This record gives sequence, C-alpha cells and structure tokens, in this order.
Amino acid sequence: MSGMRQQWRNGMIGLIGTLALLAGGAALADPPARVARLAQMSGTITFSPAGEEDWAVAQANRPVITGDRLWADAGSHFELQIGDAAARIGSETSVNVLNLDDQVGQFQLAQGSLNLRVRRVNGDQFYEIDTPNLAFSIRRPGEYRIDVDPNGNTTTLRVRSGEGQAWGEGAGYVIGAGQMYTFTGEGLRDYSTAALPQPDEFDRWAVDRDRREDAAVSARFVSPELIGASDLDEYGTWRDVQGYGNVWVPTSVEAGWAPYHYGHWAWVDPWGWTWIDDAPWGFAPFHYGRWAYLQSRWCWVPGPRTVRPVYAPALVAFVGGVGGFSLSVSSGPGVAWFPLGVGEVYRPSYAVSRRYFTNVNVSNTVVNTTVINNYYNNRNVNVVYRNREVPGAVVAVSATSFASGHDVHREAVSVSRDVIARQPVSAVAAVAPTRASVIAAAAAGGAAVAVAKPKQAILDRHAVAKAAPPPPAPSFAAKAQVLASQPGKPLDTERLNSLRHERPAERNVKIVAPPSGAASAALKPLPPAKGGPEEKRGGQPPTAAVPQAPQERGGAKEERRGPPPTAAVPRPPQERGGAKEERRGPPPTANVPQPLQAQERRGPPPTANVPQPPQAQERAQERRGPPPGAAPQQPPQPQPQAKRQPPQPPPQQEAQARQPPNPQQQGGKGEARHEEGRGKEKEKDKDKDKKEGQQ
Repeated sequence: MSGMRQQWRNGMIGLIGTLALLAGGAALADPPARVARLAQMSGTITFSPAGEEDWAVAQANRPVITGDRLWADAGSHFELQIGDAAARIGSETSVNVLNLDDQVGQFQLAQGSLNLRVRRVNGDQFYEIDTPNLAFSIRRPGEYRIDVDPNGNTTTLRVRSGEGQAWGEGAGYVIGAGQMYTFTGEGLRDYSTAALPQPDEFDRWAVDRDRREDAAVSARFVSPELIGASDLDEYGTWRDVQGYGNVWVPTSVEAGWAPYHYGHWAWVDPWGWTWIDDAPWGFAPFHYGRWAYLQSRWCWVPGPRTVRPVYAPALVAFVGGVGGFSLSVSSGPGVAWFPLGVGEVYRPSYAVSRRYFTNVNVSNTVVNTTVINNYYNNRNVNVVYRNREVPGAVVAVSATSFASGHDVHREAVSVSRDVIARQPVSAVAAVAPTRASVIAAAAAGGAAVAVAKPKQAILDRHAVAKAAPPPPAPSFAAKAQVLASQPGKPLDTERLNSLRHERPAERNVKIVAPPSGAASAALKPLPPAKGGPEEKRGGQPPTAAVPQAPQERGGAKEERRGPPPTAAVPRPPQERGGAKEERRGPPPTANVPQPLQAQERRGPPPTANVPQPPQAQERAQERRGPPPGAAPQQPPQPQPQAKRQPPQPPPQQEAQARQPPNPQQQGGKGEARHEEGRGKEKEKDKDKDKKEGQQ
C-alpha cells in the first residue's frame, strides 16, 4: 500500500511540475503589463518604430515599446512615463529603447542628456542606461542624470539621491548619492570626479515635473503605477458616485464629446490595434479602467487602487469590420467601436494566458473571476453592453481610414442605430494593418520623412550593456504577409520571436562581462589616473556658489571609509582634496568656479576672510580639518598684517606669509607711516644743526 501511495505521490508531483511548466510557458507568451508613454513634448520630437528605418514626427500619448527610437532636436525635450519611473530627455538627445517589460527598463543613450527619477522598485525590477562608455544599472529609488557628449567619448553620471552601479569590461563600481563621475573611453579606467553642479534649466524642468507628480490629487484614487494619472488634475475633477465610487469627469471637452472619438488608431506589436488619443490627458482613461455614462456625462471609472494595473491597447468592443456591414454614407467596408462599461470583460485580440486574461480585467474594473473564466473558455457569451445603447457612443470610419491611421473625428461617418444593433460585437477589428498604421505619419500631418533625426554616426554608435537586450524587432515588411492572412490579429509570440531571429543582429550592443568570480565578490577600487592625483582630480571644477547638501557630504565621508560590508561592489575612491573640499563647502562669495590647482595655489579669495568670533572659528576649524598636505597650524603672530593673508596657506606660502609686511605692497596707511618717519628724521636734523650753531 505504501508503494502505491508513493507512486501516486510521485505522479502528482510530476503532474504539478508539468502544469507549472505549461503555465510558465503561457506566461512567457504574454505581452508586458506596462509600456512607456510619450508625453510633455516641447519642440521637435521624432521617432522610428521598432523594426523600421524611417522616422516620423512623434505624437503625444503614443505607447513606447522595445525597439522604438526617439530623438529630441535642438531646443526640445520630452518625457517617458514608465509607471513608477519617469525619464526626461533633453535637447539633441538620442534614445533607443533596448528592452522594456515588467522587470526591465533598458535604454541606450547615444548622445545628450537623460534625467531619470525612480519612485519605487518592485522585486527584481531594474533600470539600465547604456552609453558608448559604460552601462549604468539602477536598482534603488532615486534621482539620476546621465550625459553623453556629442562625440560619444565621455559619460557623466550624477546621483542626486539613490545609488547606481557603473559597469565596464571586467569592472563595476557603486556611485552613491551626492556623487558625480565622468568616464572617458571604455573599461572605467579613465575617470574624473567633481561636486554636483548647480541645477540647469533641464534639471529644473525635471524637478518641476516631479513636484507635479508628487502633488497630484489623482494619486489618491488610482494605483501609483498607473501611467498618465498625474495629468488628470488639470483637465477634470473627481467625484464620489454611489455604486461606482470615485470617478473622474473631464471638464475641458466640447459638447457631445465621447470617449475614443478624438484620436487615431496605430498598429503596435504585440498588442495590435492601439488607440492614441489627442487630449493632453488622453492616456490613462483609454488604456486602464472603464467608462460610464452617468448623469448625462461621461465619467472614467478607474480599477482597484490596490491592484497593479495592466496596460491594454484600447478597452473597447468592435462592431463590423472587413466582411461586415457597409457604411450608409459610402461604399465599402467599415468598422465601428464603443467603450466598454464597468464590469464588462475585455477580450484581447492577441493570444494570452488565462493569468493575463484575468489580470488585465481585474486590474481595470470590478468583475467577478467566475465571469472572467466563462469568457476565457467560451467566446460565444451573450453580453448586453450598456455603452452601446448610449446616444453618440458608437463611432464608425471606413476600413481604409482606420488602417491608415487617419484622424477619427475628422473622418467619422454616421451610421444608424438600427444598423449598429444588427451587427455582432467582436473583440477584433478585422482590418489588416498597413505600413502607414505602423509609422502613423498621417496622424502627424506629414509623410514618413521626419524633419529632424539623429545623424547616421549617432545611430551607428555602439552601446555598452550589462543586461543582454532581446534581438531587434522584425520589420513590417517581414510580417505583412502573415498579418494580411489574419486581419486584425497580431502575430503570436512564437512566430514573432522566430522572425526576430531571422533578422540579422544589426544592434550594435557590446555586452560587458562582470568581474571574475562570484557576482557578490568584492571588486577592486578604481585605479589611480595617469599623471598623479592632480590629473585625477581633473574634469569640471565644482560650482563654488552652491553649498553642498548634507547627503553629499555624507556620501564623501562614507566613500573615504570604504563601502559597507553588504555592498556588492566597492565605491570608487573619492579624491582626498575633493572629499575635504566637499565637506567644507565653497566660499560663499566666490561666484566664479576656479580650477582645483589654482585654488590650491592661491587659496580662497580675500573676500572670503570674514572675521568671525573665536568660538565660531574653532567650531568651523573642527568641522573642516586642515587642508591636504598643510603644515600644523601655528599660533597667530602679533603682526596685524597676518590677518590679511588667506587662512590656512599651503606649505610653499607659509614662509612668505610669516615675512614682515612690505610697505610697497600695502599702500595706503603703510605709505603714510613711511612719509611720517622721514618727516621726523628731518626735524631731528634741524634741531641738531641749531644746537651746533649755538655752540
């Protein structure tokens, strides 16, 4: 009996293992639960979709995915919202999305400036910025800035808060809060360091965006990972409606406005047909939650706040399509759609696992899991869609207009409610995509030739990466034949991956090997730079007018002591002069930054020598400590001229400082005393002559 019981147990274990593998395989086929939203565009922003070579003018609210490339022209900037993180892209900056899924946010920065703010890191999530010189990996919340010079020769890392790791071939170092390093070439062998400079205009814009996000009222009602919620405050109000809870009502829309009427459709793999709204707030309400028509106006009802949101390309149901009804105002096929209501199940047009099917619904509306399971197992469920009956909710366009990415509001056609009521509802818009729907240039009002794009030398520039990105995406031409055979349905993951591997590896990414030994083994510190410490302290001088924050001083002290025992990689050694100078802070009146060598020769400017009470001087001296290489302090000399000398002179100036005052160098009172002495000598000579004459 025990033998049979053991066999049964082994069989059950094997069955469970098999099911787990199948479930894992199904989960691997699911698309990511998050994307990046293109927002806050200023100036000329262009993009090239994954797998394509052409560039087009970018549109706000477009979802950015793995393989997309973006360019901010001169005097331009934009923002990528990624749930718990936001990347701000500065002027003349080239960014390539190497990998973006639920765990990884990996970007290639070939040139320009990128400000990254990470509010939260869940589990094994990490962000990686790959430049021509290094890979910068971030696994902690914080504020980071990465700059790559126009020639791709240097990368500057600034960590205002948080902590990151710089990786090169066989080397890796921790960059802590309050630190800035500039690396030249590859391998992290040539570097310089300086204090964090004063924020520039790009930094101030990023800080202002952070403040707006932190102060957003909408954050009280939606998940913190929901993309685009911070823009709702300016364009609508929140209300508590019985039976629905907190709903958002847009207030800056015209009369007769309805969801999914003002925008266009684009084809974005692996989701397929994706809605891109025209409104500046038009992301969150069209990819999360549901719409309800309450009290004669449309209200957006978000999903549960405590559930991690899952992105959807468009939460609508389609009516008609190719082979469906003929539009009453024109010949040929057309397609119509309307927004899903609260509690109604969204059925993706792309292949997904049961787990994804459940998550994309329960994260975006309140719905019973039993109902979800019925939908997943049965495609012929009879559903009464509430929003289908709302006047003006259904909008229709021709199939040609739909596939070309034309503006829906401009090209919408009128279809009677009787015709709509007779047509079946489908999860798929049975329209095959075109190349125009991939580039989406028509929606931008121009051809697929962008006004501005990176130079070819920038596009060809390689990147150093620690995490290996997926292969490049296949072009639309490679997928067109299969997509035409299954109108409206994207390729499944297996077929898409096979096309990826058929394409040559064009991406110029160099994967660096970690240091030898276990990943957690201690690494060697940064070697001294060639030319000695003076050259090692080279690079941009610290901005003297900005006092350092306490966290920066703490970072410098911690760096001198060495990393904590739990650190996976050691911190790069901070220069002695830089660390002490960072702790002291610059002279408050020195507005012009000076090279470090010049500061050591001259000392601080004369105006910095403000007399202080003896107790304050003693406390300041205890905090600062003596400068590097300075001789022990001597008791003050009685000569009054010593007060005019800069405090703590370097050794080579001490002898000069102790010399008697030179009247020619002092002028003013010194010259007056000199003339007075000569006058007294003349008086003595006259008195002597008188005495001799009397004798």
